[in-house]
Amino acid sequence: MPAQLRSTDLAVLLVYMIGVFGLGCWFAKRSRTSAGFMAAGGSLAGWTVGLSIFGTYVSSIGFLGNTGKAFGSNWNSWVFGLSLPIGALIAVRYFVPFYRSSGEISAYAHLEKRFGPWARTYALVCYLLSQLARIGTILYLVALALAPLTGWDVKTIIVITGILVTIYTLLGGIEAVIWTDVVQSLVLTFGAVACAVVLLTRMPEGPGQLFEIAREADKFDLGGFALTVGEPTFWLVLFYGVFINLQNFGIDQGFVQRYVTAKSDRDAKMSVWLGALLFLPASTLFFFIGTGLFAFYQAQPELLPEAVAAKPDSVYPHFIVTQLPAGVTGLLIAAVFAAAMSSVDTSLNSSATLFHCDLYKRYFRPEATEKQSLRALHGATLIWGIVGTLTALAMIRVESALDAWWNLQGIFAGGMLGLFLLGQISRRARNPAAVTAVIVGVAFICWLSISGQTVFHKHMTIILGTVSVVLTGSLVGMLNGRLARS
Repeated sequence: MPAQLRSTDLAVLLVYMIGVFGLGCWFAKRSRTSAGFMAAGGSLAGWTVGLSIFGTYVSSIGFLGNTGKAFGSNWNSWVFGLSLPIGALIAVRYFVPFYRSSGEISAYAHLEKRFGPWARTYALVCYLLSQLARIGTILYLVALALAPLTGWDVKTIIVITGILVTIYTLLGGIEAVIWTDVVQSLVLTFGAVACAVVLLTRMPEGPGQLFEIAREADKFDLGGFALTVGEPTFWLVLFYGVFINLQNFGIDQGFVQRYVTAKSDRDAKMSVWLGALLFLPASTLFFFIGTGLFAFYQAQPELLPEAVAAKPDSVYPHFIVTQLPAGVTGLLIAAVFAAAMSSVDTSLNSSATLFHCDLYKRYFRPEATEKQSLRALHGATLIWGIVGTLTALAMIRVESALDAWWNLQGIFAGGMLGLFLLGQISRRARNPAAVTAVIVGVAFICWLSISGQTVFHKHMTIILGTVSVVLTGSLVGMLNGRLARS
């Protein structure tokens, strides 16, 4: 039977949801211009933007998924977090100065200058489709997790969450997104800390028992250090993380837009470091909770039904609703909502911004007035919120929403990152070389994603896809240059 929220927990959850919604709407008066809606007038402090980046990184996929991975396996996926400082170092050295000096809000405007209008449109379409899949996946997964906690229907949770995030994002623009992300990141962190404390204090033989059980089961194993492309070893996960974070920091509109909102170059760089460095201890906390859950239920197996134990992602929600004291349960449920909302609002605002910059003003109304621009931004936010919510409802029929998201991300991300890096690395690569590289790269990525091959682990998709685009484009550019000189 589904759990029913205690009145205290329901009050905590409702106060949180009303508070976040009100905070988002509060910034409506600050987003009455297109520049305010998309970039907050470039007025935000670095610590604010940094907490927003952190909140976006820790989506419900990470908040719930990492605990499930640690419970069912080991700490291999934790290695991903070690790649963030590497990505941050590259970002503050190259990406932040590049985008802040470009004078553009769109992350893909420079692709048109480098390779032509097709490159900008290609990146735009890939990004919008990937964000649509991301919104749908996050809304569906958070509803799936919250249904047994609240007793509410999955469809109801999807619709309510979608409506709330869409409205405050539409009204408050990027400043509402960033400030609500700040609140959500704090709630998420406090909720996770509370859960870790409860786990440590509820072990029958004391906190030491948790570490003893985990050590005996090799739960802290990082996956081994062998050099192989078929297994998720320490090195493969680390390199995978580097490429994913190059994608995030280098070509993701949600991150690029935050660079522009910072009031100075120094604040923009600080925000990157803050977001990256906060994620590592937060990720450690989530994996510790997953490991703690394993030890907790190994010591007290009668507390975990077999049906729940068979689904590692369901263990954390089960623990929240059955073991946490009144009030704390409400806080943790609010934290799950926070993780989802801080990712969805970013996707909505960044998608609306790209629609305005790369489609509306680029092709339909280059001389659009402020009123027309705001109407386009609001309309795009509303439409993308509705379509994203419908996508989440459609994912109820998908066997594995997370697998579907990984496949779509691999197909879209590799080609985009490869095209961006090709433009930065190869001076000889022109339009024909870029077109050829994208065709070859996307075909290769699709084969890796859907062929069922077993030679390469799925983490290799973005690595090999990106490398294939860069190498193909560089080679074709070199050959074209030699033919032109001969």
